[in-house]
Amino acid sequence: MQNSIYVGLSSQISLERRLDALAHNVANMSTPGFRATGMKFDAMVSKAAEDSSFVTAGESYIKTEPGPITQTGNPLDVAVKGDVWFALQSPAGQVYTRDGRMKMSPVGELLSVKGYPILDAGGQPLIIDPNGGPPQISADGAVYQNGRQLGAIGLYSIDAKAKLDYFDNSAVIPSVAAQPVLDNPNAGVIQGAVEGSNVDAISEMTRLMSVTRAFERVDALLRSNESTVSEAIKTLGSSNG
Repeated sequence: MQNSIYVGLSSQISLERRLDALAHNVANMSTPGFRATGMKFDAMVSKAAEDSSFVTAGESYIKTEPGPITQTGNPLDVAVKGDVWFALQSPAGQVYTRDGRMKMSPVGELLSVKGYPILDAGGQPLIIDPNGGPPQISADGAVYQNGRQLGAIGLYSIDAKAKLDYFDNSAVIPSVAAQPVLDNPNAGVIQGAVEGSNVDAISEMTRLMSVTRAFERVDALLRSNESTVSEAIKTLGSSNG
């Protein structure tokens, strides 16, 4: 009886973490450049009772599959092509994002929508002429104004084995330093477009409902077991009296 309660509690912990991850994904399914959270779950066998399987809380990870690209026509919007990221300078250091929506500061600095400087391949902020009109951005990320190149948007690759942590929803911080990508024909940008979230809305909503029902079933089972234990204690107490 006690083992079944412990197994149920371990299942609830696992399901609760999965619910949190799914809810986070659903809340950001319209956030440009957002990368969804995935969960890995394992089973471990209790040393106290080898016939009872306990579920671990699960390990989360950030999915890196690309999202859909939408044309906006805004010259300060850029979408990434290939398995690369934009770099931003933030209070947490250099972070990386697929959200290419930019704005220009009064002095011409190109900033993310959150106000963080967009960096070039050398890790330096990009600055253009605030009075020079809209920039022209080529497929390799080079930034021009009136036919003159003023810099290039940096593109960075992140090791596939690196652990990613979120920063400001659409940005990530890798456990291994990202590396600038130069002269890669498979990497570039598309001006006048943005990349959407890689959350599969229908699948995530279906999973969210499924996990919610599973959590409720486990909760009902635990309540039933608790009631059975309470009744057994009452019965034994009466017998001993």
